[in-house]
Amino acid sequence: MGVLLLSLTMPHSFPIYPVISSTVYGGHGNGILGRNRFTVISCANGNRQRERNLLRRREVVEHICLLKANKNISEDEEKEMLDYLYTSQYQMRGMVAISLGQISGEAKEDYTHAVFMRFGSKEDLAKLYENPPYLQVMKKHVLPYCHGLMNVDYESEVEDDILHIFRKGEEYNFGVEFVLLIAFVEAAIVEAVEDALMSLQELTEEHPSLILQCTQGSNFNSKTSEEYTHGAVMRFRSSEAFQIFLSSSRYRDVWESKLQPIARKTLAIHFCVDPVGTEIM
Repeated sequence: MGVLLLSLTMPHSFPIYPVISSTVYGGHGNGILGRNRFTVISCANGNRQRERNLLRRREVVEHICLLKANKNISEDEEKEMLDYLYTSQYQMRGMVAISLGQISGEAKEDYTHAVFMRFGSKEDLAKLYENPPYLQVMKKHVLPYCHGLMNVDYESEVEDDILHIFRKGEEYNFGVEFVLLIAFVEAAIVEAVEDALMSLQELTEEHPSLILQCTQGSNFNSKTSEEYTHGAVMRFRSSEAFQIFLSSSRYRDVWESKLQPIARKTLAIHFCVDPVGTEIM
């Protein structure tokens, strides 16, 4: 098993690591979606004006949870923890997608597992932290096996298409989930941050053969917003697609010229996604 895990304290050279497979979960949930709209996102930099295509977009709220599992956790305990987390989606109205899995490779910041959830609105996400079945799952089947966790929440937009909103269909049954957390330096001006994030978004949109979807946004979780200011999640079509993207000169250029100069630190992980059953625990 394996997964890329990278944690940087800037400045550093561009990180490239080999890709190995991993045992993971992926799927979709159910719930009420946020509002949709037409939008044009533009970013000016000097004499340069860039505009994204006019598309019908749907607002979503992304939730990332990184777990620090105990070193002595058994395979059965790990499987139970992930199974309960995955099937908790069926008891939470408002969750529209979920994927999770074990982070392989050398652990950085001691994180071992990652959970990604999508909600239709900030109100739906707020209910997660108060949902009795979910709290019981955390209390009985997660926290006993972990010694720490971190949550990052952000608002974003996706194409207003049911397959992409719910991450349903054959394309989403497999692939690689790439999670990138960024802490921008306090002195970074808003325009520079927006330009860096726009460059990253545009880069992902240039590679539809490699990337199914990318979302990013400002972390509004008050407990972790100072540690990481922004988050991004990219779903790659395969491990090979992920490796091609990370090894590309374009990504290296965006990283070194846009992100690295204004980032205090970053944390990036990926895990492979495989279809799983739907038995409710």
